[in-house]
Amino acid sequence: MLRVRFAPSPTGFLHVGSARTFIFNWLYARRNGGTVVLRLDDTDVERNTDASVNSIFEGLRWLDLGWDEEYKQSERLTLHRQIADAIFQKGLAYRDFTPAHTGDSEKSGANQTWLFNPGMRELSRAESDRRAAAGESFALRFRVPRGLGEQVRFTDAVYGEQVKSADDIEDFALLRSDGMPTYHLASCADDIDLRISHIIRGQDHLSNTYKHVLIFEGAAAKPPQFAHLPLLVAPDGSKLSKRRHGPVVSVTTYRDAGFLPEAFINFLCLLGWSPKDNRENMTRQELTDTFSLEGINRANAVVNFKEPAATPEESFDPKALWLNAEHIRALSVDELSARLLPIVHSAGFPITQGKMCAITPLIRERIKLLRDVLTAADFFFVAELPPYDPAELIPQKGDAAMALKVLTRAREVLPQTEFKHDPLDQTLRASAQEMGLKAGQMFQPIRVAVCGRKNAPPLFETLEVLGRETTLARIERAIQRIQ
Repeated sequence: MLRVRFAPSPTGFLHVGSARTFIFNWLYARRNGGTVVLRLDDTDVERNTDASVNSIFEGLRWLDLGWDEEYKQSERLTLHRQIADAIFQKGLAYRDFTPAHTGDSEKSGANQTWLFNPGMRELSRAESDRRAAAGESFALRFRVPRGLGEQVRFTDAVYGEQVKSADDIEDFALLRSDGMPTYHLASCADDIDLRISHIIRGQDHLSNTYKHVLIFEGAAAKPPQFAHLPLLVAPDGSKLSKRRHGPVVSVTTYRDAGFLPEAFINFLCLLGWSPKDNRENMTRQELTDTFSLEGINRANAVVNFKEPAATPEESFDPKALWLNAEHIRALSVDELSARLLPIVHSAGFPITQGKMCAITPLIRERIKLLRDVLTAADFFFVAELPPYDPAELIPQKGDAAMALKVLTRAREVLPQTEFKHDPLDQTLRASAQEMGLKAGQMFQPIRVAVCGRKNAPPLFETLEVLGRETTLARIERAIQRIQ
């Protein structure tokens, strides 16, 4: 059965690259009827933090994809040591009693990298057992085949055939001198035990895979199918990192900025993968139905944001913003209202669900991020409009006297008008005609009076939501401002 795993290390927040890895694993499993395993690779005790664990789970829960099985690597140490011992008993590993990379060592290749310590590699089993029994600490190293011309090879689903001479691979550690498993051993031991069939992970793990193939073979296990994903890079080509690029690389930054999880998933999928028909705006189901490893590109994927960002929006890729706006427009009024209401409430505005449902259709086309509701619809939430320039009340090809005339007329006719779209439309258009004004000259002073700005949703729908009392009170204040 097809089984994939997402194995984050809790040493930092959930990185956007890690989120993409999880999404690709999830899509591949769901497309092929497989199982998604979440495994917390938490054996690096010195660097693990509870805050990191919380960040990972927060981010994954926001994505709302879910998983089928969950494990903690730190609870599986007995298994790791059993597999290490099995490899040792076959003569495929040896004890190294020297401090790391000291003493008589072998180097080779252009980089003169450390490969092994001959004195330890050639130590007899009897001497090794004697020193271990005497309590001498040691690391357990894999005995990489040397001088035989052997090659380690595997076929990557993205990058194709991969080959490396065994002579160029160091005798890597399986167990540290404190008895804790290394990343290489723990990862492979768990993959074997959990019957992982496909390992889909970042391209930065490609070089580790030669060692992992040796471990799988040493443990008499068939290596899984590997698929390495292109890296996510900044506009300047550098790898995305929190130290250099700040919070823009964290999943929760997108959540807090007002991205929909489904739009964020859509955006991340297009970083390094594309469907055959080159569609971009896709639902979760459409992504599931079309995702394949064959669609993954080899080239690194660029996340286009500006450094430094002059506005909050410039912190995000324009395509991410565009997709989010498209997904927002695809939501029903009720669903979008339900997403917006917590943001409005957290900003301190006690708006009812009913009123939010009335406001939502007026701003749905005007927002790119959920948090934009606080700027696009602010005048619906406040009792008093903030100060605005009275000159804004003056219509095109008009003057203050015209604006005053329009507002005075509105104050006269609106008390008797039913506050519904059509009656408001008829009343104000008729008033404009009677006053010899164009409709736009009539509407602008009223729009600015009730919204505090020219750029606002359609006037009659806005008046209907604001209601008669608020509308007339704001028109009265506008008259006072312009007199």
